[in-house]
Amino acid sequence: MKEKLLTILRELRADVDFENETALVTDGILDSFDIVSLVAELNAEFDITIGVDDLEPENFDTVDAMAQLIEELAD
Repeated sequence: MKEKLLTILRELRADVDFENETALVTDGILDSFDIVSLVAELNAEFDITIGVDDLEPENFDTVDAMAQLIEELAD
């Protein structure tokens, strides 16, 4: 699942080192347009629904945080 997530992220922003960044949203590396695109891709790829309540920076600042969110929503 994590590899699939990394593939989606790299397709979204090939210029970002997602494996080493720890503040993707907080530092403005991913902007609101990136997040909207990412949420749509994650919803489709993992058959989940990321709701408004889930759109917190801490859920998108790292790959691990995104993976955890996906796992929680997939249950």
